[in-house]
Amino acid sequence: MKDLVILGSTGSIGVQALEIVEANPSLFRVVALTAAGSNTDLLIAQAKKFNVPVIGVTKNADQIKAALPNATVIDGPLASTEIAAITCDVVLNGITGSIGLGPTLAALRVGNRVALANKESLVAGGELVMSLAKPDQLLPVDSEHSALWQSLMGGKKSEVSKLVLTASGGPFRDRTDLSAITVAEALNHPTWSMGPVVTINSATLVNKGLEIIEAHYLFAIPYSQIEAVIHPQSVVHSMVEYIDGSTIAQASPPNMKGPISFAINHPDRVKAATTPIDWTQSHTWTFTPIDNERFPAIDLARRCGALGGGLPAIFNAANEVCVASFISGKIGFTSIVETVEEVVQKLGGKSASAPRDLSDVSAIEEDARAIATELLQKVAR
Repeated sequence: MKDLVILGSTGSIGVQALEIVEANPSLFRVVALTAAGSNTDLLIAQAKKFNVPVIGVTKNADQIKAALPNATVIDGPLASTEIAAITCDVVLNGITGSIGLGPTLAALRVGNRVALANKESLVAGGELVMSLAKPDQLLPVDSEHSALWQSLMGGKKSEVSKLVLTASGGPFRDRTDLSAITVAEALNHPTWSMGPVVTINSATLVNKGLEIIEAHYLFAIPYSQIEAVIHPQSVVHSMVEYIDGSTIAQASPPNMKGPISFAINHPDRVKAATTPIDWTQSHTWTFTPIDNERFPAIDLARRCGALGGGLPAIFNAANEVCVASFISGKIGFTSIVETVEEVVQKLGGKSASAPRDLSDVSAIEEDARAIATELLQKVAR
């Protein structure tokens, strides 16, 4: 039985992970949960259902303590970081945003295995994270990176020609005019059910840019050998092309329980973690190149990643500010990536060296957010 810590338990990843735990009580024991504390009812219900002894929140701690008198409740902005360092078998980091970097580093430092769904940990602090991670200590949860991980098992790293990440293309893959897109339209993802920030990132394809940076760090593959392609059906989650011309792909219905279960129970698979493809039915899977003129985020992310230093952190932090501004109705859809690129251009020359520690990352992100906020005032509606 594996002792499991879940960071971000009330989010999509956390909820699905607990469904896996419930279906497999002999495999997992939940020893700690963390959440922002906004959805107190759900967090309390989770803690009671799985008899969780340690809870972490950033707000509403008094309400949690009153409802869970027998639990240890840790509150404050560093709650997840403190709890990530509890000795356990696996820390599932399902936090959204660069605030997930601190907990990732804390878990790795004490030797905990990390099932990583927080892609920003690698985007903002990739070199810091990888300098700490031992072999098999950092396991991907994103469906694309889980697919690459599994497909890379089919050959030697020296035989890899390229990694090919698939993208659903979001709700606007066939839309030529992106100037008048509403928030409601951008949040209406055709395939996946995700939180608002990840959904908007999928619509702009920023998400795929972040995933390219993440793949570079996870698998130590040069950016020149990492590509992305539109695959609307979201069944083939990513592919690895080998030097002999063969391509190995991982396919399953668009459901995160497969990648989550594979990471938290590694090296063993969890029986019936997700429903398999129904091969008694006809299927059509299509793959098309990405239009980089309509969706410039991927090329921008690749440039930031290749130049390195603090640029990936700048890219990510600026995007977080721009997405929040779009969701609140202050800017248009196309202003998101346009503003991110402006921030990258303004700060790129000042961020040539890689962050040395978490405080360096925080300083870089703070500068990026400040510049993004300043620029957004000029394009605000």
